[in-house]
Amino acid sequence: LYSGNEDDVTERLDKGLLDFGILIQPADLSKYNYINIPAKDVWGVIMRKDSPLAFKDTIQAVDLLNVPLICSRQAIKQTFSKNEFADWFGEDFDKLNVVTTYNLAYNAAIMVEEGIGYAIALDKIVNTSSDSNLCFRPMEPRLESGLNIVWKKHQVFSAAADMFLKEIQAKFSNSLSDE
Repeated sequence: LYSGNEDDVTERLDKGLLDFGILIQPADLSKYNYINIPAKDVWGVIMRKDSPLAFKDTIQAVDLLNVPLICSRQAIKQTFSKNEFADWFGEDFDKLNVVTTYNLAYNAAIMVEEGIGYAIALDKIVNTSSDSNLCFRPMEPRLESGLNIVWKKHQVFSAAADMFLKEIQAKFSNSLSDE
């Protein structure tokens, strides 16, 4: 099991170090076979519970224009593919005050706890339970990202990996997009 961002996971797939990866959409899937996982992850803002924005039920783009933001490198990366994250902000995307970026949400959570800024992240990726100093507020309008299980095209699998692939194909057969 390996945890990383899109670049880390695809590099390991390409080198044959991983059989499968899970990528958060939008991702470049051109080199891979993949299965869409039907569940969606919800984007929002992780903040300290004593933050002024913590009293809101949802966070809108205008709420984020004048606050220090900690953003996922993958989410703000400008690519040729559609960037739903940038689209959510519209023309205000270039006005954001991004003070730093992160690859690991754990590190973003530490920065939020230290008062460096507000982290834009997926729900349930860091501890925001009642015993945490942090809370999560979803973005409004709602912004969701899908997930894909990916593997290299024309991959020759071990017996165990092949059995795993057959199981996930059966489980998600209506979401299959491979050759």
